[in-house]
Formats: sequence, C-alpha cells, structure tokens
Amino acid sequence: MAGKRWLLLKAEDLPLATKALMFSELEDVLVAVDHRGAHPEWGLWSRAVHLLIVDEGAVVQELRLKSGISKVISDNGVELTDCLW
Repeated sequence: MAGKRWLLLKAEDLPLATKALMFSELEDVLVAVDHRGAHPEWGLWSRAVHLLIVDEGAVVQELRLKSGISKVISDNGVELTDCLW
C-alpha cells in the first residue's frame, strides 16, 4: 500500500480485507467501499472506511450517523473512482 492514496473494495471483499483495513490507517491510505447490491452489516471494517457507496434510495444521513463514515453516497449510476478526493 505504500505510496497509494486509496484502497478500493467491494462489499464481498470485506471479510477477507481485515489486514488491509488495519494497515490502511498506518499507511495513511483512504478506504472506499462499493456496497451496492448488499445490505451493510456494520462491524469493525466501517471504522476504517472514508467513502461508502450504497444502493440508490438508502437513507444516507442515517447510514452516516450509524457508521461514522465521512462520505456516504446513495447512487446506482456513479462510478466509485469518480467519488474519490
């Protein structure tokens, strides 16, 4: 991860990404998760995430408050890479 700005994941990657999520903070790497098509089940993974994209129609403010994630986007037509900062 050295020298990278973002770690991009999909919902199905989360169970296998524990080590990467743990080290992302140490390496100053931001984490983005495309969680469309799956219902978010909160866990420790959400503490490492800076950007979350969920299915259109999801209650963004509620998700943001529950998870503590900086930016939550509810849009089926957007590309994950277009939302990075």
